[in-house]
Amino acid sequence: MTSSSSDPVFNSFRTIDLRGRHLTPAGLKHAMPRAETTTDVASDAVAAIISDVRTRGYRALSELAARFDGVERRQPLVPRRALRESLAQLDPAVREALEESIRRARLFAEAQRPQDTDLRIGPGAAVSQKWLPVGRVGLYVPGGLAVYPSSVVMNVVPAQAAGVRSLALASPPQREFGGLPHPTILAAAELLGIEEVYAMGGAQAIAAFAYGIAADDTNPELAPVDVVTGPGNVYVATAKRLVKGVVGIDAEAGPTEIAILADSAADPRLVAADLISQAEHDPNAASVLVTDSPELAQRVRSELGRQVPATRHSARVETALSGPQSGTILVDGLEQGIAVCNAYGAEHLEIHTAAAAEDAARITSAGAIFVGSYSPVSLGDYCSGSNHVLPTAGTAAFSSGLNVTTFMHAVQVINYDRAALQEVSAHVVALSHAEDLPAHGDAVSIRFSS
Repeated sequence: MTSSSSDPVFNSFRTIDLRGRHLTPAGLKHAMPRAETTTDVASDAVAAIISDVRTRGYRALSELAARFDGVERRQPLVPRRALRESLAQLDPAVREALEESIRRARLFAEAQRPQDTDLRIGPGAAVSQKWLPVGRVGLYVPGGLAVYPSSVVMNVVPAQAAGVRSLALASPPQREFGGLPHPTILAAAELLGIEEVYAMGGAQAIAAFAYGIAADDTNPELAPVDVVTGPGNVYVATAKRLVKGVVGIDAEAGPTEIAILADSAADPRLVAADLISQAEHDPNAASVLVTDSPELAQRVRSELGRQVPATRHSARVETALSGPQSGTILVDGLEQGIAVCNAYGAEHLEIHTAAAAEDAARITSAGAIFVGSYSPVSLGDYCSGSNHVLPTAGTAAFSSGLNVTTFMHAVQVINYDRAALQEVSAHVVALSHAEDLPAHGDAVSIRFSS
């Protein structure tokens, strides 16, 4: 499909031209379009909220719900009746879609379970590693500009596949639903068998999960968790940063992002539609096109000019696409394009090239890679079987998307008999003296003294 001179053009989608420039890896990272980081700005406010929840418990949660959510609620635990009613009233088509999403996510999650290791180093010398689920997790599902039952699925299913026995879920209270989370969130939780659901949002929910809350006259104890997962706004991300070490976290998720590597073979309609799909999330969402084809870039801008005004959340989309975090990156060829994608480390990376599978195999930094024209990010958001809770802001270079091992920990087991220890005793003594820790060697030698 070609564009004509009369087509509207989305000229606010900026261009970064890297053609003819030979940048180092550090230079490439510096050239990437990024939104301004705001977690430091929120740190003081979030630290105060965490301290308040730790000190005053349920009373603080109630006041914070009134302050931030406009809800008067003294009991954040959602009644079981509300969960059952929400599922009973759920649109049958949505229920069917959620059930299929759960089925596919569970298949993939169960296949991810790591294998235990049992190694014989020598006679009488055994070292093993076993993977165990954590005891309890707190799962956060955001509210805000959209409703995210898919995030319930993405958080709960891998935790269940890991074997976690105690799962608690929090989502912000909604004034229009009587101070409870959105009923579609509650329905998804009921569908997955989650009975402990709280109407809590923001940093206060993360604090409650991390430190727990003692029982009072109207509320039962909220036991602290071992791991907190789930995306959220800057206050949620900052709270997770501040409680990390008290509990494990998945990541400090920032605004969503998509990068698309495309050549002249790409369909500009599909590229534009996929850029819009992520811009729909948030005015701060990032949508980035990486291409060696100026003609494709122009056709994509024309498609954006047509498609953006026609989408429901056009104002939000236009803001996101016009921001400093979005735009087209022009490169000399696919070799440079792949280097750019690896420097960017996108949360979601789509490959729209003539040799998509081969090009995807050369990507080393991405939360998830979507190969070819029929694997859009929207598929991964809902029904591919993969998890959509993914690293953002370039952290895909060193971190992973939510998966079964997020909810597990590895324990090493050492089992040596007398002869096996004696065989290495001189090495232990030598190394202990090299480190000026002679008592370490003595702890071995004493076992063989008369």
